[in-house]
Amino acid sequence: MDGNGRWAKQKGKERIFGHQNGVSAVRNVTEAAAEIGVKVLTLYTFSTENWNRPKDEIDALMSMLVHTIAQEEKTLMDNDIALQTIGDTAALPEQTRAALAEIKKTTRNNKRMILVLALNYSSRWEITKAIKDIAADVEHGKLHSADITEGKVNQYLETKDYPEPDLLIRTSGEYRLSNYLLWQMAYTELYFTDVLWPDFSKENFYEAIVNFQQRERRFGKTSEQLK
Repeated sequence: MDGNGRWAKQKGKERIFGHQNGVSAVRNVTEAAAEIGVKVLTLYTFSTENWNRPKDEIDALMSMLVHTIAQEEKTLMDNDIALQTIGDTAALPEQTRAALAEIKKTTRNNKRMILVLALNYSSRWEITKAIKDIAADVEHGKLHSADITEGKVNQYLETKDYPEPDLLIRTSGEYRLSNYLLWQMAYTELYFTDVLWPDFSKENFYEAIVNFQQRERRFGKTSEQLK
């Protein structure tokens, strides 16, 4: 979800104004995804690199996250959506962690869709952590190096309980992955749009889905083999 700051700047406002208005886009896309049968929707909410932003913006983001979680509880419950997280959430402020724990507990039995917030997340952090955990298990005799396969590595990742993503949507005209789900997106289809995140509507989301449906996913095979 990219473009909140630029959207606010275009309107002569502070960056946090863009983040606040980006919440509506989150609600719209979450509802749209659930309505068309998406099973897992992951939103890149706050990266490990985002700590390098100005402190007042970070503080405002964390405060806004707590407020938004409380505000959107009814939307999650009404749409039968379970909220979960990936990332180093232990490093988040205590109030933010408490709000996350409460909403995860409240929505844990919802079945229609899983909404995953990537918070204090980066793929390099995730892969490094997985390597350390694997090395520790080998050292303690819980795992043999010969048993380390792609599937085994998957079990050490933050996303071990979720399928690999079919589609990545990035807004605001940026053409990079920004340290996001690098292992998981080996065969993910990529979709880029110039629309800034606060303006990203259900219709924009449907356009991305239609574009995805028109693609041929070969996973290393030829078109003839698929036919």
